[in-house]
Amino acid sequence: MSKKEIYPFAGNEVDVAWNKQLCIHIGECGQATGDLFVKGRQPWCQPDQVASADVAEVCERCPSGALTYTFKSSDKTESADTENTVQVVYNGPYFVRGDLSIDAVPASLTGVKYRAALCRCGQSKNKPFCDNSHEKINFRDYGAVGERGEALKESGGVLTIKPAKDGPLLLSGNVTIKAGSGRAAWQGDNVALCRCGASKNKPFCDGSHKQAGFRSH
Repeated sequence: MSKKEIYPFAGNEVDVAWNKQLCIHIGECGQATGDLFVKGRQPWCQPDQVASADVAEVCERCPSGALTYTFKSSDKTESADTENTVQVVYNGPYFVRGDLSIDAVPASLTGVKYRAALCRCGQSKNKPFCDNSHEKINFRDYGAVGERGEALKESGGVLTIKPAKDGPLLLSGNVTIKAGSGRAAWQGDNVALCRCGASKNKPFCDGSHKQAGFRSH
């Protein structure tokens, strides 16, 4: 990850960093009330324009982990959600939140410890992360989830995500999968999620990556 892809915005109490490579322009930052992020302004992010607590709250809205923050005089840091969740986005990626451990991801990508947008159309050039390729290829899947899984005995804990070579995303740990409608649909502690875009049982892998000739890189 090139340093040129990470842009710092300094404030008196809290600093913000924007990772261009992870950003998929959902717009949670620009639509937020207040003047932390203002389109067309230079610099567009000015942490001193809002309360430091608001800086943290807005950055944590970012589903891709592209926005992170650092307090200068406090040990306050972002913490994981109490529940690990995977949102199957309508015609889009997986939005994953929680205590995330994504295999082979460099430690410099601090935002994706808690929030990540993972490709499920198969065409991202930044796998396992989404780069909005689903829009270019007209990917269609509305995010329905037919299976229920098993009720969790506990929530939270580390969610390990391993992108299998030329195969699915292998998740290990307590997790709730939410349908595109927002419904909590599936729960369990082990699941293989399609990331080739070809499964007939989305979001679950059904082995279609083999016939589709999916390649991880």
